[in-house]
Amino acid sequence: MNEQLRAISELDRVIHEPGRLMIVALLAGVKECDFLFLLNETRMSRGNLSTHLTKLETAGYVEIEKTYRGKVPMTLLRLTRPGRKALDEYRKGLMAAF
Repeated sequence: MNEQLRAISELDRVIHEPGRLMIVALLAGVKECDFLFLLNETRMSRGNLSTHLTKLETAGYVEIEKTYRGKVPMTLLRLTRPGRKALDEYRKGLMAAF
């Protein structure tokens, strides 16, 4: 296997999926955001965004906090320290492939 293919095959599969990569990249630029912000920025459906966030949370890359603003439910999202490290490693791996 050539070196480029090897480098690509070793990328983090959780982050490599385009929808999850977009979410992680958006979260890397902010301290935290709410679900509606990500919904608007990604233009995903609610179900699709929820599914991707669950996978990222399971991997330990995203922290999801359910709270309220007054009486209105709110979901806050943050990229965790391991999530930031994984994104950094992903970027390095992608650069190594090319």
